[in-house]
Amino acid sequence: MLDYEKEAARYDASRGGEARAEAAVQAVLDLTPGVTGRLLDIACGTGIVTRRLAVARPGLRVTGVDLTPAMVRMASARLPGAIVRADSRRLPFPDRSFDAVTSIWLLHLLADPEDVRAVVAECARVLRPGGVYVTTVDKAAAHDVGSDIDVVLASRPHRPAADAADTVTAHATRHGLRPAGHTVFRGTGQGRSPRDTIADLRRGWFTMLPPGEPRTEEFAARLAGLPDQDRPRPDPRFAVRAFRKPAAG
Repeated sequence: MLDYEKEAARYDASRGGEARAEAAVQAVLDLTPGVTGRLLDIACGTGIVTRRLAVARPGLRVTGVDLTPAMVRMASARLPGAIVRADSRRLPFPDRSFDAVTSIWLLHLLADPEDVRAVVAECARVLRPGGVYVTTVDKAAAHDVGSDIDVVLASRPHRPAADAADTVTAHATRHGLRPAGHTVFRGTGQGRSPRDTIADLRRGWFTMLPPGEPRTEEFAARLAGLPDQDRPRPDPRFAVRAFRKPAAG
């Protein structure tokens, strides 16, 4: 896993910046029509999405949570007084505290399946009856856009997706949430080029292909043989699911 303490300063620039944040926020708003009151954005990172949520809908009071100190500092600069350092598996809030909870680009990072279950359980716990939980799912698959890069990487080893939609739905259902919609949004400016993908391979971003291993270099060599080494292929499309906590009675 990345060292997010070190990544914080360059995180936004390397992840699509404001354009991707705007698209993510619109997806959240589309899946939470009419929701006002309190919203909790867990694993808020630099706060680039959290800040946009705070200004996008009048009457929505937004709180962000992240575990990494450097991310908390950056998010706090964007949204002073609204960011809390905490573990998403053990949220420091009472039951039924929020009208909406979001986890954008979190669940795929959790290597232990029990951690995914714990996060979804906590999101369900802090939701008020009638509240909505919105989360990204199947993040790794978002980059499979049918490009020549995908053809080269098709035979690479895959780790089971911690954020598989069926898995997340099962956890949500187990904790009393019901499916309430889905959408996708485009990761503007995040289309991969062969050269960038080679660099990501050698940094260890493909978790089952460690840097320096022969198979990693085999894939890198095949990518180096593709045309247009610096041309980005199509942008990824991120999947989002919503789950509602039934209203009391």
